[in-house]
Amino acid sequence: MAFTSDNVQVFLAVLDQGSFSAAARALGRVPSAVSMAVAHLEAELALQLFDRTGREPRPTDAARALEPQARQIALQLRALQAHALSLTQGLEERLTLAIAPELMSARWSGPLAQLAAEYPLLDVEVLVAPQSDALTLLHTGRAQLALVFERPLLDGRERFQQVGAETLVAVAAPHHPLLQTKALGEAHLAATRQIVIAGRDTGVADTRVLFARHLWHTDSPEAACGLLEAGLGWGWLPRSLVQWRLDAGSLCLLPLQGLSNAQPLCVDVVWSNEQPRGLAARRFVEQMRMQATQK
Repeated sequence: MAFTSDNVQVFLAVLDQGSFSAAARALGRVPSAVSMAVAHLEAELALQLFDRTGREPRPTDAARALEPQARQIALQLRALQAHALSLTQGLEERLTLAIAPELMSARWSGPLAQLAAEYPLLDVEVLVAPQSDALTLLHTGRAQLALVFERPLLDGRERFQQVGAETLVAVAAPHHPLLQTKALGEAHLAATRQIVIAGRDTGVADTRVLFARHLWHTDSPEAACGLLEAGLGWGWLPRSLVQWRLDAGSLCLLPLQGLSNAQPLCVDVVWSNEQPRGLAARRFVEQMRMQATQK
């Protein structure tokens, strides 16, 4: 095989430095070694890469044609070497992030972009799962991190970093009977079908937002909005998710009395303290923390 990591490096050094002697200095070699490496490469390729008739070697058309791919190979080799070094320093082969679907609009893609820049060969997986399912993925080791709302009770298996906040609001379709109810209070909510977002397998929902005796479950915020817009119930949903629907008039805030129609909740990145965090997981949490402090 004509091209190797070594002669690609030499080839590019001569192109960049303009002479065999300057390339040798840049590479820490003697000029004869550089000249010989180029000559061997030309012989194996049966191509003249440099015109030596002048004072300094000039790249031929063939050299210029090969240059873009050679630079790409050199870039890939540097990335591979950096990735191998990162693996020895604790970089995961894959980072899996489980996100509660209500938080898909949260600011998590920027920190992932930073990870991609720092570790371009890192394999990243983003899973979307209701909060209880996302935490199950975390505790079973299927995911290394989970982006979820604050939990009602602390779990000794978990550690977390607060990275934001969200407000849940009670909403229903404008034609829903609750909107015509006078002095709308907790008793009315309890007696009216509620749409809740819950885990697929467990059916577990956040008990802080459970009011009604009759519940319909879904694992999708979009499905929940569809059910609400059809007038099939009322529900607590993130304001960021429903704001445009409120503006469009397809959903309305419930005019609650004796009960605040705003439940502020913290947003956390959670990891298991039963499994060591890898380098990428630590960097992601740090980037999320820094982003939160810059708001």
